[in-house]
Amino acid sequence: MRKITPNPYVLLTLTALFWAGNMVIGRGLREAVPPMALAFWRWTIALALVLPFALPHLRAQWPQLKAGWRAVLLLGLLGVGGYNTFAYIALQYTTATSATLLNSFTPIATIALAFVLLGKRLSRLEAAGVVVSLAGVMTLIARGSPETLLGLSLNTGDLWMLLAVLIWGIYTVGLQWRPAGVDPMLMLAAFTVVGVAALVPAYAWEVASGRHVDASFSAIAGILYVGIFPGFLGYVFYNAGVAAVGPNRASLFIHLMPVFASILAAIFLGERPAQYHFVGIALVFFGIFLTTRKLAR
Repeated sequence: MRKITPNPYVLLTLTALFWAGNMVIGRGLREAVPPMALAFWRWTIALALVLPFALPHLRAQWPQLKAGWRAVLLLGLLGVGGYNTFAYIALQYTTATSATLLNSFTPIATIALAFVLLGKRLSRLEAAGVVVSLAGVMTLIARGSPETLLGLSLNTGDLWMLLAVLIWGIYTVGLQWRPAGVDPMLMLAAFTVVGVAALVPAYAWEVASGRHVDASFSAIAGILYVGIFPGFLGYVFYNAGVAAVGPNRASLFIHLMPVFASILAAIFLGERPAQYHFVGIALVFFGIFLTTRKLAR
């Protein structure tokens, strides 16, 4: 039987959908679930899900994993221990609008880091795709009004989100240095072990300071969601997408997050889409089309 290889662009699109939900939940549960608790339990759940797939490869691939321990340590600290923790902290202080806007600069940061660290350049078509897609994001966030963008100002949460963006850009580029010959599930498990270990003292400090999880149905359901979909499936899909199409093209799909956030708000919050939603979504998809067309050829 012929093995079916998933389309990397489908995987990256689903990743953006899962992560859009993650941002909504991170903001919505900020009172019930403190940021360190949300990050810790998210990755503990993800680790429990990935281990059955990872352990069968551990004995055979341990030499490669051990040889690349520096990259595993760095990527685990950045991608698991860092990005989402800083994003959850940011959502304690800033609005979802500001956080989404700042997160949309991740492709720009990734492209710049890929150029500096790897010497990778964009073609004219790829650069045009990035600009068009970013224009779509700006249209969505600004609600079709430039005055909205001009009225945004940075606060403590925004600075945390900028740090998260930088961390994710380094992680995405750094995936190029992950140990070769290691099964993706074992790699994700290794990253997650490192990240969870780094989160333990931070979570313990949070509990000691008197911040606890409100064990309500919505809080537990939210924690399960971020563990299963953004934490486990999102990282499996994103890592596979980066491996297939490279960091520049993969990071561009983060522009789909505000698109999906708008759709989710319309479905679950009853917010009726406006004209600017359709314009912004069209620009985002057209920008992604321009950037991926060269590879599709």
